Amino acid sequence: MKTHIKNRSLNEITEYALAKGQPAFRAKQLFEWIWKKQAESFGEMTNLPLSFREALEADFWVNTLETADEQVSADGTRKFVFALADGQKIESVLIPSDGRITACISTQVGCALGCRFCATGSMGFVRDMDFTEIHDQIIRLMKLSAARYQTTLDNIVVMGMGEPLLNFDNTITALDRISDKTTLNFSPQRITISTAGIVPAIIRMADKNLPYHLAISLHSANEAKRKQMMPVAQKYPLPMLTDALKHYHAKTGNRITIEYILFGGLNDAPEDAAALAQFCRSFPVKINLIQYNATSLGTFGSSTAADSKKFVQFLENKNIIVNLRKSKGADILAACGQLVKNSNLKPDIS
Repeated sequence: MKTHIKNRSLNEITEYALAKGQPAFRAKQLFEWIWKKQAESFGEMTNLPLSFREALEADFWVNTLETADEQVSADGTRKFVFALADGQKIESVLIPSDGRITACISTQVGCALGCRFCATGSMGFVRDMDFTEIHDQIIRLMKLSAARYQTTLDNIVVMGMGEPLLNFDNTITALDRISDKTTLNFSPQRITISTAGIVPAIIRMADKNLPYHLAISLHSANEAKRKQMMPVAQKYPLPMLTDALKHYHAKTGNRITIEYILFGGLNDAPEDAAALAQFCRSFPVKINLIQYNATSLGTFGSSTAADSKKFVQFLENKNIIVNLRKSKGADILAACGQLVKNSNLKPDIS
């Protein structure tokens, strides 16, 4: 049964090469193809002997993803359905904005959190993605960025399917491999991990002093409203989350991004803005206000332009950095909260 070559250390690959009658330096060549040259097949590894490549092909995978479907939004956003080796599917997105390309990646098949506004949560939890699958996903998106937009990938946001901090080790291992200076040297300052507020993992990020940006999907600083929208708030209420974020800032010195979807008549009133401003007094923040993207769940409605503007003005008057983000890819269900396993997309072959 095949295994993933990315699970093998350099020493293990060296032992394998020697067992196949190859000199030890072949292992270093292979290692470079895997981690630095973004190889997705053994056939690409042209400086390896054909017999060695055939042996590798028989024993290992080098990339387990198949691009099952692709859709293109009117705004240029592209959503991809990737099939994993066991037949499970995930969705990932490439988002063009101001000359930059951002990849939104997934870390789980489905999600266990069940946030009432999120389509992914309606799937339930299927399984964690292995670090090799997460790494394969990023490599594929890097290549698709070059192919579709003729430019390199600029940013990675871990905001796709799943709660990344419930798959902590696999997520961080994949990001560490991508940002390793000896491999792709992708700047960790261009990687953001978004969480619904998994307090023990936030503390773990702080104690490890991880170099990645942290974003919190908050959506309300009113305890009752947050619990109504996000079941995770029952386990990790706002005082506990506040303490974790204070610890995170004390350990890392990093500004925290607060993500806040504006729902009409639920969390977009002046008192909601006041509660959010109060929550953000304990640590430096940047607030990303997000337009609600409709899903088949039909649970919530969008904030009006007038109410959204008042919300922004209130926070700006408190000298808080606020961005009202324009959603991208909503027409192909690629925007925030819309990703869900979908095998019926029509592929775009342009």
